[in-house]
Amino acid sequence: MQFAPSVYEHAARVIARSPWEVSRDVALLARGHTEAYRLYEHRPIVVGIDIYNLEAEAYGAVVSRASGNGIPAIHEHPFSTARALLDLEPFDPKSAGRIPMVMEAAGRVAAACPGADVRVPLSGPFSLATNLVGFENILCEVRTAPELVARALMSLVGGQVEFCREIARHSLGIAFFESAAAPPLLSPANFRDLELPALKAIMGQTARLVSHPVPCIMGGDTLPILDALLATGTGYLCCPAETDQRGFMAKMKSRPEVKVRINMAPGPITANDFDVIKKEVDRVIALMGGRTDVCLGTGCLPFEADPQMVQQTKEYVLSRNATRQHEYRAGS
Repeated sequence: MQFAPSVYEHAARVIARSPWEVSRDVALLARGHTEAYRLYEHRPIVVGIDIYNLEAEAYGAVVSRASGNGIPAIHEHPFSTARALLDLEPFDPKSAGRIPMVMEAAGRVAAACPGADVRVPLSGPFSLATNLVGFENILCEVRTAPELVARALMSLVGGQVEFCREIARHSLGIAFFESAAAPPLLSPANFRDLELPALKAIMGQTARLVSHPVPCIMGGDTLPILDALLATGTGYLCCPAETDQRGFMAKMKSRPEVKVRINMAPGPITANDFDVIKKEVDRVIALMGGRTDVCLGTGCLPFEADPQMVQQTKEYVLSRNATRQHEYRAGS
């Protein structure tokens, strides 16, 4: 059992810089994620800070600096309607926005961390559309023009696959993130009817491109759409703290070939209460049962999390892992 914290903006905390600074500097981005890996030895390493902004910025969205140590956010969306996405010319991943910088940083991390699983983050179609058009606009059109939204999502597939092709050319891994589409933001019916065809097309084409299934990471209440997520052919899913985790894991018993990351609730680590952390780790381990292809995650590790507390969590997970293996062998 691996400890798999999701390190994005927290990489800036590890090197005592702001998320904005690290998100804009190839050397800082590589150093932050390299140092985080040396502390936590997590898999995968997803190289990014504001991971949902990359493609939207490459298409013309304006990303602004947040105050203090906040995460950079989109300040201006380039479009206001899903119709504008139908004829959108895909960006060039070799030159657009920060994408070349992130891929260079990922390459540096891979070189500095031999054997690590280094991945470049990509947005799923609904998350990308949301950042291009704006959340309120796209959700209104889900109600008023669902067929248009479905066509717009499908129109984004080709550009994302080309992005994947460039990542593969650099011998880097790929991970899709699609939390904007999770219930209750989209209803399960809307997810299946509008989002799934495009997500399935992206995941399928990417899997064929790299010759193996790729991760599809979503937070939120994902149990109601779990069958749809599995239909994408993904090889890695997150069991979020926000869903019925017991029900999620019960359903995954029939899919042992898919790796599952079970997320801890976010509160204990940020509260710096190690006794509460241990109870939460024990709760998550109990959910794993006898499953072998499973890891324990944190969800998005906040900038504010104390690296020493994260390290203590890792050490406790490793100690419990040894106990779990002994108990499992004794029971079998």
